[in-house]
Amino acid sequence: MYKILIVEDEDTIRKGLIFMVDWLKVNCVVAAEASDGEEGLEKIKEIRPDIVITDVKMPFKSGIQMLEESIALYGYEAIIISGYSEFEYAKKAITLNVTEYLLKPIDFGHLYQTIEKLTCKIEASQQLKKYIKSLDYKPTDLILDRQLLQGFKNKYVGKMLEQIKTCYNQKISLNDLSKKYGLSSTYLNAKFKTETNYTFNDFLNRYRVLQAVELLKQEKMMIYEIAKAVGFQDYKYFIQVFKKYIGCSPSKFLSTLDAQTTQST
Repeated sequence: MYKILIVEDEDTIRKGLIFMVDWLKVNCVVAAEASDGEEGLEKIKEIRPDIVITDVKMPFKSGIQMLEESIALYGYEAIIISGYSEFEYAKKAITLNVTEYLLKPIDFGHLYQTIEKLTCKIEASQQLKKYIKSLDYKPTDLILDRQLLQGFKNKYVGKMLEQIKTCYNQKISLNDLSKKYGLSSTYLNAKFKTETNYTFNDFLNRYRVLQAVELLKQEKMMIYEIAKAVGFQDYKYFIQVFKKYIGCSPSKFLSTLDAQTTQST
């Protein structure tokens, strides 16, 4: 599982990247978001992301400045998104070893391909480092390697993520999983938070909202039907959760989609 940080000052675009992309499909999780370069820099220091997706022009500190101050120090992969296609921006991004320069509106198919390419690159780099270390091993290295490998590969966190992916539309309880695995719910939640930056319930709600967005885009079901289809038995609670993550109600989201479709035709 790879940590993604999204840095974008436009709320609509930032939320779209978080909730209109099935990150688990590419073995990733959006571990944090930021609305400007200054906040982005703090998040980079805090969560140590594997991949940073950033806009170019933002308040307080630009995406380029943020990358200049952190990419070499923290060693993450970077993707720049921008509505500005000036060559100077692209040229600067290339000098910072940025993998991709995407123009708005974002082509999600292209984004998926880029993420897959990056995760393969990260995996290859990790394997190379392991091989180099194996050439000159000390007794303590085995312990250190086990600790490093545990990072995003804890088997219980993996099982919990799989449970969310396959059973998000059913009743899922951390207490039930606790009994199933024979571990305390406090322990499981702490492990999950450490590796994804979210509590189990927060991640579950986010994933359910992501699925709700996909169903809303198809416009084949009523909103209350979508609520049940993604695991919310309480319609009012679904509306509350949707507003929390998307920033508007499902009906408002639908009207925005309709407006965008009308403009594009």
